[in-house]
Amino acid sequence: MAENTQVAEKKENFAMMLSEKLDSVKDALPKDFNQARFVQNCLALLNDDPEKFKKFSPPVIMSGLLKASYLGLDFYSNECYLIPYGTKLNYQTSYTGAMKLAKKYSSRPIKEIYAKVIREGDTFNEKIVNGEQSFDFTPKFLNDGKIIGAFAAVIYKDGGLNYDVMTLTELENTRKHSKAANSPAWKDFTSEMYKKTVLRRLCKYIDLEFENPMQQTTFDDDMAIETDPQKLNEIEVEAEANTVEFEPFDVVGEQNV
Repeated sequence: MAENTQVAEKKENFAMMLSEKLDSVKDALPKDFNQARFVQNCLALLNDDPEKFKKFSPPVIMSGLLKASYLGLDFYSNECYLIPYGTKLNYQTSYTGAMKLAKKYSSRPIKEIYAKVIREGDTFNEKIVNGEQSFDFTPKFLNDGKIIGAFAAVIYKDGGLNYDVMTLTELENTRKHSKAANSPAWKDFTSEMYKKTVLRRLCKYIDLEFENPMQQTTFDDDMAIETDPQKLNEIEVEAEANTVEFEPFDVVGEQNV
């Protein structure tokens, strides 16, 4: 009983800390930001895998959570992740989250945006019809063959189309030049990282109008994180300073909030 009471108090204290921090940066949050739901989902995230966050101090965890809040992304919808890597806790927008941001903030209204990996046995053909460049993609049914490339496409509501294609060599070259090349994200979610890589390159050609400078900075920093050595070094220095162990508030038999 006493242990459950302590756990409940830790949850309440962390929720209060997070809420107060969100209040202090409210001008940097999206206009449609649902603070109560965000705090609840963050507590559930920490509860689901307490060992994952045990060695990170509350300020370090809070920093990662805030990056998601600036962009209005949801951990529980797999729009973003907090990924431990050595002494670092890396925030990353997923390719699903990147698509959501593009659709929400594009100055040219988007009908659809997506990224796909291309496998051996799939058919991908580029073509030009009446001076307009486009492509045909026919994936082989239930294909789990070797990935040979990836592409991303955006279809605008006015009928316009933009797309970008990267070969496996280009994708792996991006990975090779990343200091996070052996991170859990690249090792465990390779196809998603390929899709995020080509989508990130496509996003450079999409005019995104964020609501405030903090959103723009957070988005740009995350899009560059796999390949920008300076950003990775900054994160490593910050992470090395993290020496306070975070005690998870999960206990056996307790339900997520």
